[in-house]
Formats: sequence, C-alpha cells, structure tokens
Amino acid sequence: MKIVVDWDLCEGHGQCEFAAPDVFQIGDDGNLQFNETPDESERSNVEQAVRRCPTRALTLLED
Repeated sequence: MKIVVDWDLCEGHGQCEFAAPDVFQIGDDGNLQFNETPDESERSNVEQAVRRCPTRALTLLED
C-alpha cells in the first residue's frame, strides 16, 4: 500500500495522526510528516486515517 497526500487539501487537522500515530505525525512546524509506504500491519489504522480526514486529503493506493 502507498499513501498519497493532496497537499492542496491538507490543513493539518491531525485526525490521521490520531488514527495512525506510527504512520502520521504533525511536526512542531504544523506540517504533516508520514511514512508513504507503511507496513501492512498498519493497514486498518491507515484506512481509518483516510476515512477520518476532514478535507479528504489522503488516498490509499494498492501496490
């Protein structure tokens, strides 16, 4: 799986970090940092993060 962020939509709400803290982090500067290709064990958390994003900035692609 691969995560794609639409940077034009991302507003740094942090819902993704709440759902998948081992994959997404909002830095001290307010910018999103993330693991673009997380381990398969994070799939359910990443799927939840995609669903929770209030601006729909996250997309999950399959390999």
